[in-house]
Amino acid sequence: MNSTDWAGAIGAGGVFLFLMVVVWQVAATWRARMLASREEQYKRLAARYAELLEDNVELHRRTLEELTQARASITSMEKMMRSVE
Repeated sequence: MNSTDWAGAIGAGGVFLFLMVVVWQVAATWRARMLASREEQYKRLAARYAELLEDNVELHRRTLEELTQARASITSMEKMMRSVE
């Protein structure tokens, strides 16, 4: 092999190595973007869950209020019926 052959082989190896690095970096960038997108989706999902949880707590509170009022009404009716007897 002469020096021209060696230069060509080293040049081809360099180009091949360069292309591998470019492909590797493109894949790493794509993966990072996908992870960032997934993280954003998780944040939105967590915010939605927190909102639904707050709604559920409010609904539970109202239900308890209504139940307390119903119990008070039933107790009042029981007292009234006992006094009528």
